[in-house]
Amino acid sequence: MAEIKIEKKKQIWPWILTGLVVAALVVYFVGFRDNNENKAVIADADNTTETNDSDLIAVNENNSTVAEYVNFIRNSNENMTLDHEFTNEALLKLNDATSAMADEVNYDIKADMDKVRNLANEITEDPYETSHADKIKKSSEIITNVLQNIQNAHYPSLANDVSDLKSASQSIKTDVLTLDQKSEVKAFLNKAADVLEKMN
Repeated sequence: MAEIKIEKKKQIWPWILTGLVVAALVVYFVGFRDNNENKAVIADADNTTETNDSDLIAVNENNSTVAEYVNFIRNSNENMTLDHEFTNEALLKLNDATSAMADEVNYDIKADMDKVRNLANEITEDPYETSHADKIKKSSEIITNVLQNIQNAHYPSLANDVSDLKSASQSIKTDVLTLDQKSEVKAFLNKAADVLEKMN
């Protein structure tokens, strides 16, 4: 009798298993890459939202005290004279405007503003006193520091404006009579008005 050769069936399980592994790897790498890209997009969106939430530049406070100071500085025709009435009034209005802006963002600056108020009032006590510039400079430094703290916390986009304000404050010299540096004092008052107006 003739012998019948029976061929063993080739098993396809190894091929199926290999195909599944390759398919799983493709899905994993494609999915992993897309997932990382999505995470990067979401992270960028979160960072943008965070920046926008912390930067209040788009919020219009419309604070009337700030507007009053800005209008006073922009529209005043008064000159700085020996009695320092203009400088006193400007510093007091700036003091009030800075306090009002701090209140808008819940920043407590009462102690600093009390110092500025006292210094502003001292410059009108004796017109022949030679330390007025020193008191004006101290006032400008306190106000600049307060506005910089407010800017850092709530108005990061105004960093350059506050830097200009700081430069204007530093340009006031303590060893020069105030009336000999009117332009420096007025430049500081104008820069402060610019910063407050943008915050408002």
